[in-house]
Amino acid sequence: MAGVEETLGELNKESFVSLLGKIIGESKYVQNNPPDLIPEEDRVVKHVLDSLLPLSTTTGGGPLIVNHVSYFPGRGNLIVEYPGTEPGKILSFVGMHMDVVTADPNDWEFDPFTLGINGDKLCGRGTTDCLGHVALVTELMKRLAETKPKLKSTVVAVFIASEENSSIAGVGVDALVKDGLLNKLKGGPLFWIDTADKQPCIGTGGMIPWKLHVTGKLFHSGLAHKAINSLELAMEALKEIQSRFYKDFPPHPKEQNYGFATASTMKPTQWNYPGGGINQIPAECTISGDVRLTPFYNVTDVKKKLQEYVDDINENIEKLDTRGPVSKYVLPDENLRGSLTLTFDEAMSGVACDLDSRGFHVLCKATEKIVGHVKPYSITGSLPLIRELQDEGFDVQTTGYGLMATYHAKNEYCLLSDMCQGYKVFVSIISQLED
Repeated sequence: MAGVEETLGELNKESFVSLLGKIIGESKYVQNNPPDLIPEEDRVVKHVLDSLLPLSTTTGGGPLIVNHVSYFPGRGNLIVEYPGTEPGKILSFVGMHMDVVTADPNDWEFDPFTLGINGDKLCGRGTTDCLGHVALVTELMKRLAETKPKLKSTVVAVFIASEENSSIAGVGVDALVKDGLLNKLKGGPLFWIDTADKQPCIGTGGMIPWKLHVTGKLFHSGLAHKAINSLELAMEALKEIQSRFYKDFPPHPKEQNYGFATASTMKPTQWNYPGGGINQIPAECTISGDVRLTPFYNVTDVKKKLQEYVDDINENIEKLDTRGPVSKYVLPDENLRGSLTLTFDEAMSGVACDLDSRGFHVLCKATEKIVGHVKPYSITGSLPLIRELQDEGFDVQTTGYGLMATYHAKNEYCLLSDMCQGYKVFVSIISQLED
């Protein structure tokens, strides 16, 4: 439908960069790292409203229906609707979140909280994740309202609070879904705009953060036969747990169809122990890590299995491999046994997008047309919230126009040219769904 594409044209670069500059100027105040840093997303909402309210039914006599929804003071979400003519025909752009991860100016080559422009580079915290997308979709809704194309489809944009940290629930899209405010979005494809590199991201991983606390017996290292070395026990136990994990959760046949970069993994990432002298065998240590799980396995099943492994090792700890002739995990004369305790932090399920959906096909076609090629990808990195949307019946597809290499990184930036292509992809999606 060339008419829609001609009407909506290309991204207004000057307007986009101006808006992004205002939004990045708020990035210091929307860092999300509780309890120290609680974002004030309404600082970003204000700039979006300044762009869109003059074109709204509320104050400007325009076509946009704008709903500012807050569950905590200063932490708003924004639902913006451009009405179509055909009831129930809808598409939505969701997930443009108005919080960011932290940035330490001392570690950056430029001020993270001010938009820097270096040729095609737009620099600052949030340019890729996800304030650049907030500005981009705002510009799309603004252009729709200004040009007023007659669309069959209603186009909805949902700007959300609280994506970067889930420790405070009921702030963002989870609360909007619970209150039924997004129910009508189930009538069409929902494009989650918070990935990177201009290609459809069709699969993400689940995440299970775990801690394995190991208890032995402290003793002088010159009398190792009187100790239970918690470090050795931890290493051998973890090796056994990993071995069982990879046997029970091997590469899944569907991973190849989705192009996952890796299969499911279970590995340590941190090690803590109480300290003490180098001539002391420590009584305790904790290994922490995570499971990254492709979405074809169930998070609850994995947690149950991991606990079974630990329970079995505890019951049969004398059978675990030891290290050296005096290494042992049981001291019968003292009625002491080494032990393992496994705990989990909040887990997250992965997502496999529906590759048969109309939303996926139009996204691929638009990407190929605008970017020049289409190569959907999957990663075992995790995106919060979208599995819950999928489970609630939404047809979730994901894409984004920042750079994966700068996601959550120091010296974050995106490319203006990529954002321009993102705008044209959105326009192509709207046009295709009219047919």
